[in-house]
Amino acid sequence: MLIKILLLIAGLACTPIAHADVVKPALTEINLFADGRVEIEIRTSLEALLTGIDGRYRNTQDAPGSERYDLFRQQSSTALAETFLAFHETLVRGVELTADEVPVSLKIASIEIPEPGYTKVPRTSTILLSGKIESNHEYLRWYYPGRFGDHAVRVKLTDEAREFWYWSDYQWIRQDRISDPFPLNGLIQKTTWFDLLSTYAEAGYLHILPLGLDHILFILGLFLMSRKLRPLLWQVTMFTLAHSITLSLSTLGIFDLPSSLVEPLIALSIAYVAIENIWHQKLSSTRLWVVFGFGLLHGLGFATMLAEFGLPDNGFLLALLGFNLGVEAGQISVLLMAWLVIGFWFRQWVGYRQWIVIPASSIIAFVGLIWFWQRLSLT
Repeated sequence: MLIKILLLIAGLACTPIAHADVVKPALTEINLFADGRVEIEIRTSLEALLTGIDGRYRNTQDAPGSERYDLFRQQSSTALAETFLAFHETLVRGVELTADEVPVSLKIASIEIPEPGYTKVPRTSTILLSGKIESNHEYLRWYYPGRFGDHAVRVKLTDEAREFWYWSDYQWIRQDRISDPFPLNGLIQKTTWFDLLSTYAEAGYLHILPLGLDHILFILGLFLMSRKLRPLLWQVTMFTLAHSITLSLSTLGIFDLPSSLVEPLIALSIAYVAIENIWHQKLSSTRLWVVFGFGLLHGLGFATMLAEFGLPDNGFLLALLGFNLGVEAGQISVLLMAWLVIGFWFRQWVGYRQWIVIPASSIIAFVGLIWFWQRLSLT
């Protein structure tokens, strides 16, 4: 079973991707202040909006507008902003915020566009819409056209004077429909520590299962070298400690590296661990420190994802802790599933190394090297 899954992944890794990006959903946060001001922050790809690339496409190369998309993503932030001017009216007319079914007038307050940077990572721009809502409304609803792409939306209620706030859960919308109502209840509530912790723990877990294929392969590479759970858990714990350090430092703005360096090295770490499985007959005494070093790299990769998800101004450290706990839970889940499917049944088999460890590690190494080459070629 494990070999078949890895072969499928290897086949996908060999698929030519040119300059393809994965089509990612937009993230929308509607911030309603106590005085009725509303600010709507939309984090999305302007290039995808301009070319009509939405959730119907597995990656941008599958879309009819892929060539224009590739041209747009090479533009400087200033040039792309000028190109996007013609789309302003389409955007404002397309989206809709209603308070008790009454439309709220919106306008574009600002647009932030990063420079192109590392082209393997889709450029995420931030559109800020502003408006005004009268008091005493019971609920809000949000519409983001399906032609703009899939999206997730949540509401944040803020009372700055009283230092109260409340985040709703995200609604993930993959069809051309209006959101379910976000109840306001006439109250601004303070987010509980448990709600904040659980929200970011869920985000961390989902970043591993099912979204973090490169991290899953790295964990499987660790799993194949040992038939016992305790050494595996030590390695994963060391990995978590390391990525927690760089994730925290990067999120706090203390230390960071460009994605053009981090992403190829993450791919190379996958290949290295798998090749070490083939080369060594037993677990090396230096394995924990190798895992720690690679964990530092993976933490910088996690930071990119967490930056897109967003961190609250209040409860920053608690959210960071929740995300790390979710990542750790996801990694342990991968280990346990692999152990239950493979390790438990075959740990005493004399052919375990010859027929499971070496073939599976060879496939993982192959995938890691392919990704390394692809990520280098797209810098």
